[in-house]
Amino acid sequence: MIGLTLAEVAAAVSGHLVAADPATVVTGPVEYDSRLVAPGGLFVAFPGEQVDGHDYAAAAHAAGAVAVLATRVPPPGATAIPTVLVDDQLTAMAALAHAVVDRLPGLTVVGLTGSSGKTTTKDMVAQLLTGMGPTVAPTGSLNNELGYPVLKSGTHTRYLVLEMGARGLGHIRYLCGIARPRVGVVLNVGVAHLGEFGSVEAIAAAKGELVEALPADGLAVLNADDPRVAAMAGRTAARVALVGECDAAEVRAEDVTLDERGRAGYTLVTPEGRAPVRLAVSGRHQVGNSLAAAAVARELGQPLPDLAEALGRLRLVSARRMDVFDRPDGVTVIDDSYNANPASTAAALRALAALAGTARRTVAVLGYLAELGEYERAGHEEVGRLAAELGVDLLISVGAPAAPIHDGATGVASWGGKSVRVSDQAEAVALLHGELRPGDVVLVKGSRYRTWAVADALRPPEAEQ
Repeated sequence: MIGLTLAEVAAAVSGHLVAADPATVVTGPVEYDSRLVAPGGLFVAFPGEQVDGHDYAAAAHAAGAVAVLATRVPPPGATAIPTVLVDDQLTAMAALAHAVVDRLPGLTVVGLTGSSGKTTTKDMVAQLLTGMGPTVAPTGSLNNELGYPVLKSGTHTRYLVLEMGARGLGHIRYLCGIARPRVGVVLNVGVAHLGEFGSVEAIAAAKGELVEALPADGLAVLNADDPRVAAMAGRTAARVALVGECDAAEVRAEDVTLDERGRAGYTLVTPEGRAPVRLAVSGRHQVGNSLAAAAVARELGQPLPDLAEALGRLRLVSARRMDVFDRPDGVTVIDDSYNANPASTAAALRALAALAGTARRTVAVLGYLAELGEYERAGHEEVGRLAAELGVDLLISVGAPAAPIHDGATGVASWGGKSVRVSDQAEAVALLHGELRPGDVVLVKGSRYRTWAVADALRPPEAEQ
């Protein structure tokens, strides 16, 4: 974080100081895990269900934190703990983040949203921009805790890349108010979180809040292949760059091919010319993600030859996302278990089929797809039908809520595969141990933790992340 006095911190968060010298400067990072506190930092004491950060304030202070951001005066250690008292820690972090961004006029903020692919594309954008200047991007999927990654920015930071998730209308607008993007990317609109939004139209309205927040001299990067996203061009004052595979796309992929690991190659077409690209990450859906990232880097000044080469160097950053690894027994595993919705699961199933080709047996271990609301049964059945239509040889549905996946698959009369329902992840692992044979390709996919244990059980020690 940039250096701020405690007086400036208190003013930014509408708090007041207790046992603190207003002139003391915060020179270290802002952390809410006391184990990560560094000298000169600021510790945020969040209350939790299991532990209360206020109880760790003394340890954080002893580790070098110059003050604690808290909703009550924490228990003292050997001495009184300098404290910035606030009404709510998360609101205070957002306010502090806004104050930091305001003090960094040379910072370019890039915001990304979409029903799926946000984290992967955020990681791609961050990798491309890191080659152009100091870049900050959150690790993993901190898409609703915007204050924390913003506070990692310093005086030398040139680019800040943020994914923006939403669980209701107004959420993305709020996040943009903390750190207003100059470049906004909307990847897609699907049924993820449909149970909370109520309709796909409401999801589209929420995702479009990102482009509405862009300044007139900014850029909206929109997926030309998704009609709901392309229609957002009319909701922004910024310039628009369409990306995709259709003719209307300004940044376009042509002649897409897949290699034996399901990695895409294509011709990148831009107004500046054409260049060959060979991605090193698996999944045909990565074409669209990489095009969005390319449009951002192009806008910020990366020349086409450098851009095409940099796209080929993109690697996985966040865990459990299209992580393909080979086991010593000849089984290949696709760990895409971090999260799931019908669209991302469809993309993963197609990646499974592409990687296996016609010579290898395919196994799909699929868990519950959360937050689909009234679309829950239909969404699971849709995934099962696609698995059958793609010719998956063995389909394993994990947990009772995922049972409609089995129903969807077995309803495809022409399917010659096998579908098994298991009660939990332990049963799935036991089944796999008896079923897998050399040459098999296994996909593991589900909402959050629903299939993590399965993926971990399949991962040999040398493949651990």
